[in-house]
Amino acid sequence: MRTAVVILNWNTRDYLRKWLPSLLASCEGRDAAVIVADNHSTDESIEMLSEEFPQVRRIALSENFGFTGGYNRALEQTEAEFYVLINSDVEVSQDWLDPLVKWMDSHPECGVCGPKILSMDNDGRFEYAGAAGGYLDFFGFPFCRGRALGATAVDRGQYDAPARVCWVSGACLMVRSSLWKELGGLDERFFAHMEEIDFCWRAICAGHEVWNVPLSSVRHLGGGTLPQASPHKLYLNVRNNLLMLDGNLPSSRKWLIPARILMDLAAAAFWFVTFRPGKGRAVIRAHRSFRELRKKNSGEKKINLLSRRLLAIEYLKLL
Repeated sequence: MRTAVVILNWNTRDYLRKWLPSLLASCEGRDAAVIVADNHSTDESIEMLSEEFPQVRRIALSENFGFTGGYNRALEQTEAEFYVLINSDVEVSQDWLDPLVKWMDSHPECGVCGPKILSMDNDGRFEYAGAAGGYLDFFGFPFCRGRALGATAVDRGQYDAPARVCWVSGACLMVRSSLWKELGGLDERFFAHMEEIDFCWRAICAGHEVWNVPLSSVRHLGGGTLPQASPHKLYLNVRNNLLMLDGNLPSSRKWLIPARILMDLAAAAFWFVTFRPGKGRAVIRAHRSFRELRKKNSGEKKINLLSRRLLAIEYLKLL
């Protein structure tokens, strides 16, 4: 099998019921299979799949291992040339898969690629979390082509040319299985959020390229597991951003980590004085967890994505 399209599900039975049919239809006649790995859901997702989609291979995990651990365990049990990680709340077109496979076939230097991701709720606009691929700014904060701060742009074809980027969204991401195994999959310290950015950075450090391939386009609902304003989501984002920097920055740029911690603490103070203590406490917890988890850092990397001159240019295009 060339392509395994793998959904990691956790309590999104209704999403599967709604969008799995179009995904299955898009893989018909192609050397591709759809697999659903279930992170120990409690909403009878597995039972629904067995009754309504018996043709879909199911991998039932013994507990909720998060996005990172769930995919690592699912792909250990999956043999294919390419893996596609795709969310259950993604709607695909009939021809979304072919451009990604063709790009990988014609660009052996590319290890990871992803489609253009549009919003399902806001027709014609890019999706907030993935858009048209992303970069990292000087301070290590991720940003996307097609998004400036909290606003998303209308897709007018401005990103319709394939582009080499720093990362693509884990909502829909294709990776060579050989690279996945070489890097040991996702870093399970992350559990969820920013793990795909870390993986793409590690792929670049290993000599591979990451590309956005806009001939492929999908629509993403987003926010299906944690709402945007959730303090727990903030906790994961703050902690995991620090873990990513700690794991990938060269020693000459490690000064950025204490600088970022000070910036985070300033933000936490602001949330406390504006009567949003949940967010302030989330930042404090994130720093505590980061200090505990950084001891498992795998070592210094050679490539510093934050030094790319391209970043400032791309960011200005979004404003």
